Amino acid sequence: MTVSLNNLVSTEVDATGLSCPLPVLKTRKAMKELASGEMLRVCSTDHGSVKDIESFCIQTGNDLVSTKEDAGIYEFLIRKS
Repeated sequence: MTVSLNNLVSTEVDATGLSCPLPVLKTRKAMKELASGEMLRVCSTDHGSVKDIESFCIQTGNDLVSTKEDAGIYEFLIRKS
């Protein structure tokens, strides 16, 4: 049996249409509200958010579980450490 990661998401950030640095700032704010182990989904249309979210996770010690792009929308799943 396969468990979808989407079922494990605690909250979401819709940063579509926003430019740098807003997607990562909204991500940082949402992560503060999560308990350790909870997951956040972030959606962004800013190509720069790919590197920004990756760097954010490295700096904060959170786990970037997955990254995907579909039709110009980048989706990130992040697990709080």
